[in-house]
Amino acid sequence: MGFKCGIVGLPNVGKSTLFNALTETQAAQAANYPFCTIEPNVGKVAVPDPRIREIAKIAESAQTIETQLEFVDIAGLVRGASKGEGLGNQFLANIREVDAVVHVVRCFEDDDIQHVDQRIDPIADAETVETELLLADMESLERRVENAKRRATSGDKEAKAAASVLGQALELLKDGKPARLTQPNDEEEARLFREAQLLTAKPVLYVCNVDEGSAATGNEFSVKVFEKAAAENAVAVVISAAIEAEIATMAPEDRTEFLADLGLEETGLARIIRAGYELLDLITFFTAGPKESRAWTVSRDAHAPQAAGVIHSDFERGFIRAETIAYDDYIALGGESAARDAGKLRQEGKDYVVQDGDVMLFKFNV
Repeated sequence: MGFKCGIVGLPNVGKSTLFNALTETQAAQAANYPFCTIEPNVGKVAVPDPRIREIAKIAESAQTIETQLEFVDIAGLVRGASKGEGLGNQFLANIREVDAVVHVVRCFEDDDIQHVDQRIDPIADAETVETELLLADMESLERRVENAKRRATSGDKEAKAAASVLGQALELLKDGKPARLTQPNDEEEARLFREAQLLTAKPVLYVCNVDEGSAATGNEFSVKVFEKAAAENAVAVVISAAIEAEIATMAPEDRTEFLADLGLEETGLARIIRAGYELLDLITFFTAGPKESRAWTVSRDAHAPQAAGVIHSDFERGFIRAETIAYDDYIALGGESAARDAGKLRQEGKDYVVQDGDVMLFKFNV
């Protein structure tokens, strides 16, 4: 399992250029006019993690398989999208399907690339998109909350819970705040809130698309975006989509020197992935053997059977136990056999919460 990030923003902020660079393809048509992305382009990229190579060396694996991250390049949004303006209905439908929103904002000046509002103001751009999402969520909730309140008067417990949690979300929206600030009172309310699939409930990662000269340090525009993200308890990163597009065409051995010349230690892809993992509270565990070493992604609070289920549903259904070695122990001791001899291979049951870097072998019976 990876996770799916929808790349959104106003037209001509660099969404498709970023998508092309991140997926190292030209699957999205990056052109200098609005709505060049009509259907959502989907690209999968390997999550870079040097630990998988170290594990594979010790396990003498024939191949390594990284976990993957999925990007969806969603058509540009304009004012009135919540009422169907531009490609609004399609935009809103596509964004409901993603786990997190990668909100690209333009933080560079370039007279050759038009802006839909003829000015560079990343905060105003972000608020334009957010306003449309807020309005769409309000329209979605108003009738739903009213119906839930009516059913709750007849003693319907689920309706009472829905009226409580969705009513709280609606009040936040009316105050101009995103639904993700809603605080369910219990697991039932949390479930109902998730099932509502509210657009503003999704975690947001702001991507400040800067000029090449500002890629390492950011600029006055990106500073404002970081301040906005901090105020919302959100996450922001600085990248230059133009640089990422150039890196995508290079041989891997040339990229490190190119990045160093620009004062960068890693690609924008790596920064976005790390920020995305932080945003969604995800971790990586590994499986290792002669055939392959492989990385897998789960939520930080996942228990061993859930991790097993990521590999195959039968593993979760017939879960018995998980033979588990911490990554540091696996590397320091030189693999499974030595870890077992040193007492560092643990037999974990159904209640075990998977830790980042765990090397696991699942025992199951179906």
